[in-house]
This record gives sequence, structure tokens and C-alpha cells, in this order.
Amino acid sequence: MRVLLITGKGGVGKTTVAAATALRAAEQGHRTLVMSTDPAHSLADAFAVALGDEPTEVIPGLAGQQIDAQRRLESHWGTVRDYLAELFDWGGATGIAAEELVVFPGMDELFALAEVQDHVTSGDFDTLVVDCAPTAETLRLLSLPDALGWYMEKLFPLERRVARVVRPVLKRVMSMPLPGDDVFQAGEGFYGRIEGVRRVLASPEITSARLVMNLEKMVVAEARRTYTYLGLFGYAVDAAIVNRIIPEAVTDPYFKRWRELQAEHLATVEDAFADLALLRLRLFDEEMVGVDKLRLVGEELYGDRDPTSRLAVNAPFRVFDLDDEVVLALRLPLAERGEVDVVRHHDEVYVTVGPYRRSLVLPDSLRRREVIGARLTEGELWVRFGVRDE
Repeated sequence: MRVLLITGKGGVGKTTVAAATALRAAEQGHRTLVMSTDPAHSLADAFAVALGDEPTEVIPGLAGQQIDAQRRLESHWGTVRDYLAELFDWGGATGIAAEELVVFPGMDELFALAEVQDHVTSGDFDTLVVDCAPTAETLRLLSLPDALGWYMEKLFPLERRVARVVRPVLKRVMSMPLPGDDVFQAGEGFYGRIEGVRRVLASPEITSARLVMNLEKMVVAEARRTYTYLGLFGYAVDAAIVNRIIPEAVTDPYFKRWRELQAEHLATVEDAFADLALLRLRLFDEEMVGVDKLRLVGEELYGDRDPTSRLAVNAPFRVFDLDDEVVLALRLPLAERGEVDVVRHHDEVYVTVGPYRRSLVLPDSLRRREVIGARLTEGELWVRFGVRDE
């Protein structure tokens, strides 16, 4: 099974790239599903076919899907939602206000993520291509399993034990609704699916992210940051895709300065993403919509490559011995020293890069050691552990 995450800043052509990648994979014999997690779906427009909430055949061997987050909310969050609605109603929030409070920010992305896990475990497809939302939403989506995992491991068991103890007492003295076991079971069931997809997405043998960008200063800068943040959360990136390059055949003087700027930005891209496969797409002279035109995009993008192969091999996370020390190495490409912070708290190490933080639970072999230093070296953060001084 292969999962390909196609992401990039809004408007760079990632939906076209996702659709062309999926089409190319299907025509090379892989049973392929391309699905959109972007709330503003445009996958159906790219194929010029109608797509719905369930996988719909585009051509033999290729299906497309546009997730209906509201439907997923009804089917998987109903028990928890009903309890929260009752709670907020008791607190005085009724009607539309209560409905808004029971759906938390990012929940639509979370249900889309759960759908990835369902397709991976079904065995119905060999390849899953995910047309992700624009970069900021994608990073939030991919950081959710880590944040949710911390909550479920640290706080959820405590909340459940407290609820069991206080529920009989409080029911006698107050009318506030308290969560029953069915609410906790619904939460655990949903978390189990999210935890499963976290393991899938964090496996470089299964999942690769591909960054789509145009040769514009702000777009390239965002792609660089995204590359770093994906490394922080342990997601492997295997390709940088440069879209809408002005062809050499365009000789109109109007485009001369644009071509010069693109050449400068392309040099930056080649340097920043040197350890990835660099794929190029020219600026076409027409809209590349429909299966026939997407086939041309896929052919130009991948050439003789199998789009489902790992185009670059790197390890997002590793642990190794160095003399008398043990090093925990986390891949943080393009990170700068001033934006990285490392803190140990009990059995966890917290790594912060820019606005994002990740909690790493230490294995037993490292819990008995103490952190003696951390540094950035060749695109990796090395956290060094030494023998604890008794």
C-alpha cells in the first residue's frame, strides 16, 4: 500500500498534480483512489466528472472521492455531539449557538483523516492519493493525531475514572448532565482510528508527502517551512514539484523578466530541496482539465518513473549510539538554530519549531538517561543522552 500526500500553498496547482498522479498510477496497473480533504473541493472539476462522498469510478482502476465532513460528523461523532449539546443546553447555550459549540475547529479535517485509515485497512486499493487542503490546514491536519494522542494517553483515562466516581454522587445533588460510558467508548473508538492512521502516515515505506510550488518568492518560502514542519511530525517527503515553469519556446519580451525571476527561484529550490526528487511541469497554454489532458500532465511530470515509488529515501526519525552517548535524531530540513527549542519533561521531550510543537515519548532505554545537549547538524536535530549521574 502507498499513500501519497499532495500539498502546497493554495493556487499552485496541487489538485491538478494530485489528479494527474492518481491517473498515472492507475494506468500503470495500480488500483488507485484519489480523495480530497480540502473543504473547497475541486477534484471533480479537475476530472470533469461528478464525484461524491463515496468512491466513484473515473476510469477503470481509478476512483475519486470528495469527503463530506458533515456526514462523517453525524455517523462517527453523534454520541459525543449529543452529550455536548445536552451539556451546553444545560449551561444556557441553545439552538444554533449549541450546534456551533459541539463542533470544534479542525474537526472536518479530523474526519477526513479517519477516512484515510479506513481505505488503508480495506485492501480495496493499492495506492491512495490525497489532495490536501492548502498548507496551513494540512499542517494542522497532520499535527492533530500527535496532539490527540497526548490527550488520550495523559488526560482521557483520568477523566473517565473521575466520571465513574463522581457520577452517582453528583446526580443526587445537581442536574448537570455527566458523560456516560457510551460517550467515552465513542471517543476511544474514534481515537483508535486516528491512532491507526498516524502509524500509517508516519511510515516512510507507506506514506510520502510531495510539495507542489510555483516559482514565486512567497510560495517557495512557504514550501521550505512546510518541509521543516513535516519533518517535525515525522512525515517523509520524497519530492518537490515545481509547477508552471515558463517554457523556453516562449520568446515574447513581456515574459523576459518573469523567466529571469523564475531562474533565480529555481536555483533556490534546487539548493533547498537537493535531497528530494525535483519534478518539473511547464506552464501549459490551456487549462489541463479532463482525463486526456491530465494524462499529458502525468506523463510530463513522472516520465518513466512509477509515481507510486519512493522517489527519495530518508528517515524522519532514528536513534543510534555515539561513543558513550545515545542520540535521538529528528529530521528537520532547512530549520534554523534560533527557531528550534528542546525541553525534556519527565519521560517526554518537547521539540518546538516555529509555531509547532511535538511531544516525543522516550523509549525505556532513554528514560534512564539525561539530556546532555542538542544541536542541528546537516538537516537533523540531534538530542544527546548520557548516563545519568547518580
